[in-house]
Amino acid sequence: MQRAVAVREVSRRKGYLLDPADDNVISFLTLPQLRELMVQHWPCFEPYLDDRRDVELALDELEVTRNVVSRNRALSEAVLNQAERASARLLEMLGTGGDVPSARRLPVDAVEDLIGDRYADVVAVHTDRVRLLRQFPAEDIFDGARRLDAIGIGLNLLVQNFSGRRLVRLAEAGARVRLLFLNPASSAVKRRERELGMKRGELSRAVEMNILHMRRVRSRLRDPGAFQIQVYDETPRFTAYLVDGDGTDGIAVVQSYLRRMRGMEAPVLVLRNGNRVVKSGDVGEGGLFGAYREEFELAWADSRPVS
Repeated sequence: MQRAVAVREVSRRKGYLLDPADDNVISFLTLPQLRELMVQHWPCFEPYLDDRRDVELALDELEVTRNVVSRNRALSEAVLNQAERASARLLEMLGTGGDVPSARRLPVDAVEDLIGDRYADVVAVHTDRVRLLRQFPAEDIFDGARRLDAIGIGLNLLVQNFSGRRLVRLAEAGARVRLLFLNPASSAVKRRERELGMKRGELSRAVEMNILHMRRVRSRLRDPGAFQIQVYDETPRFTAYLVDGDGTDGIAVVQSYLRRMRGMEAPVLVLRNGNRVVKSGDVGEGGLFGAYREEFELAWADSRPVS
């Protein structure tokens, strides 16, 4: 651990840490060190892993690839295929194993399993975005998404907490992204600035910077059509991030815009698109997920693209 801390400090001084997500000690441990920690503290890992030996064998196979790369030798197709198989096996071992597809991203807890269908797809409520990210980091929300639709004012949860490099990787892996920002030149932005007591132009500049950052991400893609950016001019009512919302395994993070409360401070709902019947209401009544998805589609149809 001391060696990993020392390597991290060197990387900080030399400017190698471009992504805040990489700035943690675990990122600087080697695979043998990780394996040793797991073996020495197996009781901590045992509730989450079925067979320690299977994990060790997968790590051994990955170590072969790591040695090839660290010595600047060419990666043969056989070694690369072995690494891919070992990685897939490790990811499978670390999965939740639940029968809800979205549980891979947001594990189903005992409370949701028992009574979650009474609350119209709401599986978690957080008093503000800070508490949301503490329990459900942005990389857990967006990583591995097949489709990402987002609507809001500046989409800070995505833009400021999920790096451009990760977004590029997501899109290059086949994800379809649609981002809908409030037009920074609209009168609705000025009204929101007055509501929050912000200086004139402060919010519009922040939104414009976020849009420019997303345009830079789009410019790095081989298929820019998979990464669409549009703006709308209506009064913003909520911000929503719909992950894989086109299927039954989607997850949504939703916040309403309150008059005197910034987005970071507003309450957050986490929804799971399970297409369940809400027991407390009429038979066949749907949840909230579909309502927000429909609102997104209506707003998207009335918006215009950013060149």
